[in-house]
Formats: sequence, structure tokens, C-alpha cells
Amino acid sequence: MLPATFKLCAAISYQHLRNVTGLRRQAAVAISQELSKLSCRSAGPSTWISQVRRRSSLLSSRLEEKPFSEMEMSYIKQGEEALQKSLSILGDQEGWKTETVADNGDKVLSKVLPDVGKVFRLEVVVDQPLDAVYGELVDNMEQMGDWNPSVKEVKILQRVGKDTLITHETAAAPPGNIVGPRDFVSVRCSRRRGSTCVLAGMSTTHGAMPEQQGFVRAENGPTCMVLRPLAGSPSQTKLTWLLSIDLKGWLPKTIINQVLSQTQVDFAKHLRQRMARAAEGTDCY
Repeated sequence: MLPATFKLCAAISYQHLRNVTGLRRQAAVAISQELSKLSCRSAGPSTWISQVRRRSSLLSSRLEEKPFSEMEMSYIKQGEEALQKSLSILGDQEGWKTETVADNGDKVLSKVLPDVGKVFRLEVVVDQPLDAVYGELVDNMEQMGDWNPSVKEVKILQRVGKDTLITHETAAAPPGNIVGPRDFVSVRCSRRRGSTCVLAGMSTTHGAMPEQQGFVRAENGPTCMVLRPLAGSPSQTKLTWLLSIDLKGWLPKTIINQVLSQTQVDFAKHLRQRMARAAEGTDCY
């Protein structure tokens, strides 16, 4: 039978933290410390104690979180929607057709979805560990224009919580300027599930970036990149990029398809070059 003191602490941790939003963090910390002492002294169920402690910590941290505005919650939901839709598309292995296979094994596939249109899927292996690739694509996002010839500029417009961003991207004109200047406003979210990282996004709107003169406001999404260590070789990263874009304007589909599949191939090439320079210390961050 559990000691009376233990019952009291557990009850406060599990119930009071849920119901009393004004509880201060100091009280939550004290409860957690008391539970730690009791777990060492008592022969009771240590697993249950650990569960209560984790709930106490989680609930107390939630009480301290800054509440999101209605617009911020909308961005979070959009990012989550992009993530779920992207993973659903990638999870369906049927119907993919090969667009391009490079000499180094890089592969671009495509399929047509009734509610989305044509989507492209890049599958490559990067000779760098996952954390390094993730850092380049997420932490150094605004530097992408320095090494990716398809991107002129990426600017973070707003951060919402830890995992959601709103960005403005300006596309660089392709050779011959056959597509013309495009820009995007996107909501992006990142999730890490075990050793797998998912970076998802889709088009949105933001008051700080209305449509710009001289640019066609294109739309993307759902789109995502999935990063995971290569099986049997954790120093390498398998990258899968789902690309879905509506470039808008009057462009033949044959040209659009050619541009988008080549964009993915070029991205892999230049990402490897960037990562190699970073590993050698020749790129400054």
C-alpha cells in the first residue's frame, strides 16, 4: 500500500496541475523533487512513479506556454495538415513512374493525384550524417540562396512556437527564363520521430508579404522532405523530397514537368557540394 504522502503528491501532480492553470512552476518542481525522493525510499511501483513525474513535468510546461493567437493556431494546423498529407502520399507506393535516373543513382519519380495534380519524388543518398543535413536545410534555411541555383532568396517572416515557420521564397529564373519570376509564401513545420526527420510545408498567406510586383505568386504543397540515416551506414543520410507545385500562368505542362524534375536533380547535386564544402570548413556559417 502506498504511503499517504506519496498518494497526496501523486494526486496533486496528476489532478491539480490539470485543473488549476494558475499553479506556478515552483510548485511543479517541488512536486517532482518529492516524487524523486519517494521513488528512492519506497518499494512501490517505480514505473507508475515515473509516469506521474513525466505527466507533472509535461503539464507544468504547458501551463507556462504562451497561448497562441487564432492566426498562429491556423498556421500550426496548416503545417500539420501539410505533414500528414505528404506522408500519406509518400506512403502509397503504387502508381509512381520514373522520370529521371542519374548515373550516381539519384532518382526522380512522379505520379498524378486526383486532388493534387502531378507530384514529384526525389530519392537520394547524401554522404553526410542526418544532423548535418538537417542543420543545413532547417537551421541555415535563409542561406539556401547562396548554394541552390533554383532559389534566389528565402526569408523567414514569422516563427510560431518551436516547429512552425512562415517563409517567403523567391525562385531564381531558370536558364532562358522560360518560366519567369515566381515567389511563394509558405508555412513550414518540422517533426522528429526517432531517427527520422520530416520537413513539411504548403502555401499560405501572410500580411507582411502580399503579392509582389513583377512576380507571379505560385503555390506549393503539400510538400515535404524526409531524412533518415541510411540503413547500415549512419554517417550517410537518405533524403526523400516530395515536390508539388502550381507555377500558375500559361505554361505548357511539358515545360513545367521538365523544369520541376530537373530542379530536384540540381538540388541534390548542389546540396552535396554545399555539405562537402561545409565539412572541409570552406563555407562560413
